[in-house]
Amino acid sequence: MLSDKMLKALNKHLNEELYSSYLYLSMAAYFEEKNLKGFAGWMRAQSQEEYMHGMKFYDFINSMNGKVTLIQIDAPKTNWKNLMEVWKDTLAHEQKITSLIHKLVDQAMQEKDYATNNFLQWFVSEQVEEVTTVEDIISKLELIGDNKSGLYMLDRELGARAAASGN
Repeated sequence: MLSDKMLKALNKHLNEELYSSYLYLSMAAYFEEKNLKGFAGWMRAQSQEEYMHGMKFYDFINSMNGKVTLIQIDAPKTNWKNLMEVWKDTLAHEQKITSLIHKLVDQAMQEKDYATNNFLQWFVSEQVEEVTTVEDIISKLELIGDNKSGLYMLDRELGARAAASGN
């Protein structure tokens, strides 16, 4: 059984995951506009993955006999100065989500809510992967600089990412 405080926090985080999906779809649209199909495809796959993360929260709340409460999703940013700004925003967003997951774990531990703590551990591990992946892409962009051939190769590499698979 979820406490009212935990239920409210889980519903709030469900909204954060849905916002993440919306944000990454906006980034995909930005990359489409720049004719960077690989970057766009990577972000579309990321958007799908974040939606699935939101659905994990949705399903968990329901499995614990909680009431899912959806709230308005804020409009995401739609314009960036350059590619690097998109990825820096992505990193900042993933770091924010990591912090929010950690706060949920802290709350679950304080409440001795072992089921929620167990559920959240998957997200703790997932966030390590998310942050590392984005840091790697930023490192590659820094290495590439203004080299168009390097950008083309990175676009191809990112375009090879498979669509999200329900993880």
